[in-house]
Parts: sequence; C-alpha cells; structure tokens
Amino acid sequence: MTILSLPCKRVTLAILSPSQAALESDFYRRNHAHLAPWSPVRADDYHSPERIRSRLAQQAMAFDEGYAVHFAVLDRDNGQMIGACNFSGIVRGAFQACYLGYHICESRQGQGLMREALEAGIGYMFETMNLHRIMANYIPGNERSARLLERLGFEREGYAKDYLNIAGRWQDHVLTALVSRVWEDPDRQWSRRLG
Repeated sequence: MTILSLPCKRVTLAILSPSQAALESDFYRRNHAHLAPWSPVRADDYHSPERIRSRLAQQAMAFDEGYAVHFAVLDRDNGQMIGACNFSGIVRGAFQACYLGYHICESRQGQGLMREALEAGIGYMFETMNLHRIMANYIPGNERSARLLERLGFEREGYAKDYLNIAGRWQDHVLTALVSRVWEDPDRQWSRRLG
C-alpha cells in the first residue's frame, strides 16, 4: 500500500511502501545505463528488490520523522514507475530547507512529465511541509536539468568544485535554490508563481 499519493494530470507522486519494492527495482533495472552518468557507483545488488525493500522502510521512517520525502513518479495510466523526485536532508530551525534530487526514465524525457512532478512535489514541500528553501545542484553540462530548474524558478547561487562523487569521480556542481514566498504571505499558494 502506498504511504502517500499526490495525483497530478499525467503522473502520480507516491511514497512507496516496502511491499512495492519490485516496482522501483524494475525502474532502475530498465534505466541503469541511462542514469549511470548522473549517479554514484553502486554495488551490483543495490537496486535488487531486497535492498530496495529495506531502503523503502528507511524512507518511510524518514518521512514519518520529517527528515525526507522520497517520491516515486508513477504513470497515471499504467502505474509504472517512470522517475523519482527526492527531498532529502530536511533541516528545521532557522534553516527550514532541504535538497532536491530527481531523475526520469530515458524514454519519457522531453515530455514535461518531470516538470509536472516537481511542481507538485515542490508545492507539497512548501505548502504542507512548510519549508522555506529547496536546493538543487547539477553537473555542468547537464543542460536538461539546468533548463528545468530555471523554468521552475530556481536561481543559481554558486559553483562547487569536486562536490559529489558521481560515476566514479569527483565532479563539480552548479548550486541553485528556490525560496518559498508562502512564508512571507501565507495566503499565497506557491503554484501561482508559475503562471
């Protein structure tokens, strides 16, 4: 049973339960080569149903405790997992912020599906989780991510040398962030900004 579900026009954002591990495992099996240039090097069994089942249990606990929200992006027509958007490292107190990471199935790129998913996910994080800032970083040269984040209103804030070990080597990242205006005007919905 899905822990949380946010239906959108063409996709559904869902926090999967451990019993849905095969759904996620299938997504990563189908997209291993496509995602490899943008991912850390993983053990061979990292995306096995058994390992994913354990991670989904940990992610459910992190959601319950308010530390992270890991959404699977599901096709509304057939329920197949076509991507993910994760809001992790939630910090409260004076910061009220998190990090965003996302990816989509190679065959579903360029259809606006990730933008639809991220708009819903960001709206949830700002309006329901009441965060003030979402940070998203990308490898220079990843023009799809750069354009998507810009369309969503993220602003470039910096450049980090050797920021993350991706595809087996330390890689620079462009640092971006989106700040919620809901904090300044609680009656204003974030999604209205996209007009």
